[in-house]
Amino acid sequence: MDMIQVTFYLNHNEKYTGFDCVGHAGYANAGKDIVCAGVSALVINTVNSIGNYTEEKFSVETDEDTGKIALRFDRPAGHDAELLAKSLILGLQGIQESYGTGYITLNFKEV
Repeated sequence: MDMIQVTFYLNHNEKYTGFDCVGHAGYANAGKDIVCAGVSALVINTVNSIGNYTEEKFSVETDEDTGKIALRFDRPAGHDAELLAKSLILGLQGIQESYGTGYITLNFKEV
């Protein structure tokens, strides 16, 4: 079964060090999957917002086949990037509440 897995990485001080988003929702056929489109829009907007509105240094890795978008901060996220990450989490939780955990799961890991 297809599913989107989003993992947020935090250090021992609970500061964000990055996130991975991988997979496809499988809610509908490609091009009509509103869950996948919603998650993609939120994640890409977050990456772009961090790049345009913060001074954070980070790297991004993508793979269209697997639907992977991975962001890693060079050092733990500052206030603005943390706020954007929390906003991403809020949006993803909203999608999860509307469409269920069968299409998207959120994980938090200490690194």
